[in-house]
Amino acid sequence: MKGYIKLENGLQLEGELEDGTHLDAEGEAVFYTGMTGYQEVLSDPSYQNQILIFTYPLIGNCGINLQDFESKKPQISGAVFYECTEDFSHYEAVSSVKAYLKKWGIPFIHHVDTRFLVKEIRSSGTMNAKITAHPVDNVPPIKLPDHDGGEAVTHGEGKLHTVLVDFGLKKSILTALLNRGHQVTILPYHKLDKVRELKPGGIVFSNGPGDPKQLAGYLPLIKQLADEFPVMGICLGHQLLALAYGFDTEKLDFGHRGANHPVVDRLKGKVFMTSQNHSFVVKRKAGSEELSVRFENINDGSIEGLFHPDNKLLTVQFHPEANPGPKESEWIFDEYTSMISQTGSVAIYA
Repeated sequence: MKGYIKLENGLQLEGELEDGTHLDAEGEAVFYTGMTGYQEVLSDPSYQNQILIFTYPLIGNCGINLQDFESKKPQISGAVFYECTEDFSHYEAVSSVKAYLKKWGIPFIHHVDTRFLVKEIRSSGTMNAKITAHPVDNVPPIKLPDHDGGEAVTHGEGKLHTVLVDFGLKKSILTALLNRGHQVTILPYHKLDKVRELKPGGIVFSNGPGDPKQLAGYLPLIKQLADEFPVMGICLGHQLLALAYGFDTEKLDFGHRGANHPVVDRLKGKVFMTSQNHSFVVKRKAGSEELSVRFENINDGSIEGLFHPDNKLLTVQFHPEANPGPKESEWIFDEYTSMISQTGSVAIYA
C-alpha cells in the first residue's frame, strides 16, 4: 500500500505502508543512526510522540524479545525504515518488529530513502512530519509530550536508598542502580513534593521527552532538593538541574541521537563514547557559580554535564546506562553511589 512521509518544509517521500494501515502519525521527525538496539529505542520514553527514522538499512532481523524493553510499550508516534523485515532469527525473539508496532497501533512506513531524509533534517534542522496514506498539503504542529506517572513504587532491598524521579524513565537506569546495591523508589515527577517523606540518601532525576522549560514550575523545588540531598541528573534531569541553578537551555538544529558521541571528562582528562537522545542542551553561558562544567561533547563543544565541587551534585546529558550503545560511561553510577555513601545519610535512612 502506497504511503508518504512529509516534512514541515514541504519535502514529501513515497514509501510503503502495511496493508490495512490507515492511521496517520504526526510528530517531530528525529533519527537514530545506530546499527543495533532498535527495540530499546522504540520503547525509550525520551522518543515519546516523535516520528523515528532509522538510518541503518535493515531493521528487525533480530526480532523483538521480552527482555530488552525500556518501557512497557512503544513510545514513538510513528517509524520510518528503509527495510523492515518480517523474518527474524534470534533465539529469544517472540515476534517481528512489524507485529510489535501493529499490536500497539503505531503507524510505520518502509522502503523510504531514510539516509536522504536524514540529510534533509541535518541541513534544514529538526522539523515536524506526518506519515499518511494520502499526499498532504501541510504538516500540523507536533503534540506536546505526555509526562505520565502513577504511584511511588519501591524496588530492591539495598542499603542505599535512592528516589528516582520519573520524567520518562528508562528501565535500564533502574537496573543500573539496583545492580549497585540501591533500594530504589520510583516517584512520578508530579509528586516531587513527597521526596522528603521518603527520606532518601540521594535523588536521581531521570531522562524524559520534550522541552525542559515545559516543567519550569518544578524548578524551585528541584533547587531546594538539590541543596538538601546528593543528586544526579540524566538527560532531561541534567537540563532541569541546570535550569534550577540559573543556566539556560536551547534547542539544537537536529539533536544528538545515536550511540557514537564522544564526550570528554574535563576532571579526569578522559574521552569515552556515549549513547545520546536529546534535542535540547544547556547553553554555554554564565549560570550559578556553584556548578562547573565537567563533561563536553567533542564534536560540537556543547555541555554534556555539570558537577558541584563539594561532591553533592552530578549531571550528564548522555545516557550512562546505554541500552542501546556503549557502556563506557556506566561508571557514572559508581560515582553517584560513592557520592551518596559519603554523606552519612545511608546510616540514618537504611
